[in-house]
Amino acid sequence: MSVKAKYQGVLDLGEQLGIKDGNVTEEGNILKVKGQAKTQYEKNLIWDKIKEIGGEKPTDIKANITVEDESVYHRHVVKSGESLSKIAKHYYGDPMKYKQIFSANTNILSNPDVIHPDQVLVIPNL
Repeated sequence: MSVKAKYQGVLDLGEQLGIKDGNVTEEGNILKVKGQAKTQYEKNLIWDKIKEIGGEKPTDIKANITVEDESVYHRHVVKSGESLSKIAKHYYGDPMKYKQIFSANTNILSNPDVIHPDQVLVIPNL
């Protein structure tokens, strides 16, 4: 199996996320991946996928993923049934961090218990 085939899941994820300026080359048995993610969260998703396939310290892939917007961790589009605590658990692993998300979005939110589908929330860097 070629190293590119091994990491096809990473390439597919990059496409789904809309990674910009993507460039993939194979040199010997090393896959070189380059591109720009919109946010740190998306960059982390790429790295998590690389580690899932290649292990904690893969030697057969080199990835240079930059981040377009470093001012935020991510921008989240609210879906029906979500709450700030559910969103905080998803991004930070801690539902109590909903307060940080609320604080970062007081320009559009006046109550942490009231969010609406299709609102775009800033998920702040912690």
